[in-house]
Amino acid sequence: MLPDIYSFYDRMERNNILLSFKGDITSDLLTSVLQIMESKLENLQEEPRIKKKVYNVLVECLQNLYHHIDDVEATPERTRSAIFLIGKTENQYKIITGNYIKNENISELDTRLTEINKLSPEELKEYYKQVLANGEMSSKGGGGLGMLDIARKTGQKLDYSFVPVDTKYSFFSLNIKI
Repeated sequence: MLPDIYSFYDRMERNNILLSFKGDITSDLLTSVLQIMESKLENLQEEPRIKKKVYNVLVECLQNLYHHIDDVEATPERTRSAIFLIGKTENQYKIITGNYIKNENISELDTRLTEINKLSPEELKEYYKQVLANGEMSSKGGGGLGMLDIARKTGQKLDYSFVPVDTKYSFFSLNIKI
């Protein structure tokens, strides 16, 4: 395993990964990650508008992991943990998240994300206001605004995938560009 660590490091360097994490997502972790990224954005001397956008989208992505990760039956190969990476190329930031999802929950999430991706920026804004006004809560307690907010703030379509793992679970990944 140790000889492979350099190739892992080298890949992260070549992909300009600023921060990566794999493990259980806790509220303490979220606070720490946000503090680290705030400091990194300051050190990169990013313009305030970009800093704010990256920070706000990161908050949404991490809150989605924290609040909406499915409970999984732990096995040596599969735990309740998640992964996220934050990287920077010359002209954009990338936030990539991944977590297990129950196969029975894929259809609903896929439908919702597909609907969000069909909306224009103006329609996203209106839909966001509509969801806020309705005050409806999702089964996990949120208003379902996270993905809507990410699409609104990035101005990009949500890039996501579901990779089948076994008969009960798949791995959901979300690739955000800012």
